[in-house]
Amino acid sequence: MDSINDFIIGESGALWLYPLLFAVCIIDGFFPPIPSETVLVTLGSLGGATGEPYLWAVIPVAALGAVIGDNIAYTIGKFVGTDRWAWMRKPKTAAAFAWARHALDERGPVIIVTARFIPVGRIAVNITAGATGYPRRVFFPLTVVAGLIWASYSALMGHFVGGWFESQPLLGAVISICIAVVVGLIVDKLMQRFQARKRAAAGSNAAAKSEEPTS
Repeated sequence: MDSINDFIIGESGALWLYPLLFAVCIIDGFFPPIPSETVLVTLGSLGGATGEPYLWAVIPVAALGAVIGDNIAYTIGKFVGTDRWAWMRKPKTAAAFAWARHALDERGPVIIVTARFIPVGRIAVNITAGATGYPRRVFFPLTVVAGLIWASYSALMGHFVGGWFESQPLLGAVISICIAVVVGLIVDKLMQRFQARKRAAAGSNAAAKSEEPTS
């Protein structure tokens, strides 16, 4: 463990970490297996524990990468759609696209911002936004807001947790990642519950209108 911590401390000031973070955040915007949250939280934790990498550089680099990645996903949706490739037609993926389409119709801006915190959810939402013709002039500034909030939250959380484990940066990074995963799951569940309530309310209103007497 001590040798791993020494390696992490030694590499925490390496300049190549910034372009790595930038690339990971871009790719994660349209390719879910790339764990941008993990990398971002880890770098934030290292900054809190060792002083490097610098938080003032980590946040804008991650935010810019996230914005570019989200808009690439939008462009994919615009030109490819949501069912051209085999992986898009898998049951879980198709269900995610269906959820995203309904969510965008109901509360587009809120969904675009909050979906940034859900790894697969944000890809489904952003591709669907492009496929359904959601206005780019509205979508782009929303991704800027979402990217800044997401990058700030993830890096700051890692930074403060890492500061509590200055002598054990690896442990601080692991704890930070676990917290980030839990928060992402909570956001996902809250969004699912919110959408379920919206659908139930809409169904009740429709049923009530159908039962109204006609003159």
